[in-house]
Amino acid sequence: MKKIVVLDGYAANPGDISWEPLKGLGEVVYYDRTPSEQIPSRIGDAEIVLTNKCVIGRDVMGKCPQMKYIGVLATGYNNIDTQEAAARGICVTNIPAYSTDSVAQIVFALLLEACHHVGAHSEKVHRGGWAACADFCFWDSPLIELKGKTFGIVGLGRIGRKVAEVAQVFGMRVLAATRTPKNIEGIAEVSMERLFEESDVISFHCPLTQETEGILCRENLAKMKDGVILINTGRGGLAQEEDVAEALDSGKAAWYLADVMTQEPPQAGSRLAEHPRSIITPHIGWATREARLRLQEIMTENVRGYLTGNIRNQVN
Repeated sequence: MKKIVVLDGYAANPGDISWEPLKGLGEVVYYDRTPSEQIPSRIGDAEIVLTNKCVIGRDVMGKCPQMKYIGVLATGYNNIDTQEAAARGICVTNIPAYSTDSVAQIVFALLLEACHHVGAHSEKVHRGGWAACADFCFWDSPLIELKGKTFGIVGLGRIGRKVAEVAQVFGMRVLAATRTPKNIEGIAEVSMERLFEESDVISFHCPLTQETEGILCRENLAKMKDGVILINTGRGGLAQEEDVAEALDSGKAAWYLADVMTQEPPQAGSRLAEHPRSIITPHIGWATREARLRLQEIMTENVRGYLTGNIRNQVN
């Protein structure tokens, strides 16, 4: 049986999902996490390597000549030098579309928290705030209704389309800026400039590329409505974080809602992570058990496809 090394399996499977289907395909050597300096030694003479965030570049490939397959346990694969892998005849696969519904769900979990401050109000109830209230109800933050507001979506891939679908259910007008026209009923495809100018809420679902890196910057923030709500569940690098923090300070942006940051985990004292007008979750949008089960199933089928010559989801 071929040797299969899992370099950092804990994040995708902290123990609540079985590895047995993968074990049926080869000799599995598993690690929860692998420090960067130990990646070559842990791969060793393995032909099949599975990684979530461990970086496999030219140096690692040169030290591991038996490696012929890299399976990324995520949709993004910027941690792999795919060009070098192709030059060396190493197949690289990823796992697309497994978390679409879960990520769309956290977009609205974040947005609804900003609209109703459910966590903060519940905490005050637990502390006796409602019991001590002179009226039958109280709120100490503005409450927002979504119906009739304009929801702008940057990137209209699978997740962007699902988010648009949910926004429409809330009665929102949906604008989208996309490289490839989709012509979906109920979604007005517009220029990025117009989307920035007209949207009350803007959600980013585009890939992180040279063109989109830092797109959420001072120049583009200036084009937006005062009090805009910004949502980033795509990649931290889409935002220039200092510029966003400044926009929150000035009131240009009412809220920054994110599940990702440029550095993960962020450094202690990060201005944006600790800003009172930001709501940031620790990259959990993809991590529902249902989504991770799909990830595990696709991962296993990707490896099976490689072994049988029926390669699936190859990215290089």
